[in-house]
Amino acid sequence: MKWIGISGSWRKMSSRVERDVRSCVRKIVNQGNGIVTGGALNVDYFAMDEVMQINPSLEKLKIFLPITLDLFETHYRKRAEEGVITSKQAEDLIALLEKIRKINPNVIIENKTNTELNKTTYYERNTEIVKLIDELYAFQVNDSLGTEDTIQKAKNNGIPVKLFKYKIE
Repeated sequence: MKWIGISGSWRKMSSRVERDVRSCVRKIVNQGNGIVTGGALNVDYFAMDEVMQINPSLEKLKIFLPITLDLFETHYRKRAEEGVITSKQAEDLIALLEKIRKINPNVIIENKTNTELNKTTYYERNTEIVKLIDELYAFQVNDSLGTEDTIQKAKNNGIPVKLFKYKIE
């Protein structure tokens, strides 16, 4: 079994991006491979949700968080209060992660050292993802810097990258 990283943008989304992510994840899992992702909104969310539908025991999923799940949830609720994301986005993501933890707690890999979410801790999470994967599928919207970080780390480690680029206004 190979582990395939799914990386992508969280800020802007379209139905095309969601369809592409779900289609790729379905194909990867149905071929007997596993998915590694970062637990964030949009691309990560679609990947996690799709694996749940195909592989309910979740042995083909690994989620790297930049902090503990409890702090991650607090952060997303705070971002909703600030208006950066919607309350529905935050609560849907939290509900999915909680459901995953209940089904198979070993799927979620928490960073217990970091105490806050920022660019540095997200990029550290990207490094951890790249250490585990055999291949990367990157869904990059508007040249997203976080996705670019993961792409470059994969390439620097000789990991094949399949890049899907999108422009969304």
